[in-house]
Amino acid sequence: MTASIESEFAGKRALVTGGTRGIGEAIVERLRGAGAKVITTSRSAPDGLRQPELFVEADLSTAEGVEKVVSGVRERLAGVDILIHNVGGSSAPGGGFAFLTDDEWQHALNSNLLSAVRLDRRLLPWMLKQGAGVIIHISSIQRTLPLYDSTLAYAAAKAALTNYSKGLSKEVGPKGIRVNTVAPGYTETKAAQGMVNEIAQRTGSSREVARQRIMDALGGIPLGRPNRPEEVAELVAFLASDRASAINGSEYVIDGGTIPTI
Repeated sequence: MTASIESEFAGKRALVTGGTRGIGEAIVERLRGAGAKVITTSRSAPDGLRQPELFVEADLSTAEGVEKVVSGVRERLAGVDILIHNVGGSSAPGGGFAFLTDDEWQHALNSNLLSAVRLDRRLLPWMLKQGAGVIIHISSIQRTLPLYDSTLAYAAAKAALTNYSKGLSKEVGPKGIRVNTVAPGYTETKAAQGMVNEIAQRTGSSREVARQRIMDALGGIPLGRPNRPEEVAELVAFLASDRASAINGSEYVIDGGTIPTI
């Protein structure tokens, strides 16, 4: 019999990287609300952090930061059943390929690809020993729809993350570890709401018009609105649950129909 939604992760140990805001925060709340014990990470501790004893301050773009998180998981959970790689993002300047230095490319790869590779390499042996586990890599629709002006390195790193995730699923799937990828489109996190407000103020338009400008820049969203963080979290929770026990090596796009191809 399938466990109720409120208790489906009871007794499970989870790690969600980048879990103090946006999509990551929504994932943490969803898993905790269903009974999981969840450690989360970010580069700095936010104000009003819930369950600070289950937080590790670390920069996962560095090998040292990964080791700090691994130590925290070992000390506080003694293992992990669910691993959600949400950390990532882009800080590169706009202007196209000519404005991206080697350092900016390396930072994008460290933040969006190698952080997951290093953490998987350190935590997967625990999952393999217990013969069970779930890994979910949060990618992006930019892996197929790159915005060349501002996030080219980010998009390339996310494309590599999806490719790596597929390969990993083939290796560890037969050993009881499911590996999948979730690729969100435009999601209206608090940071995205800040962008909407900035555009509205700068252009003298309403928030609705500013939001539409962003959607138009992406080629439009047939659903007519961005994702909500909790909607992405619900998809992640499904894939992490026993309800998705036959799903491995897949990527799930949640973008309101933004990508115009099959």
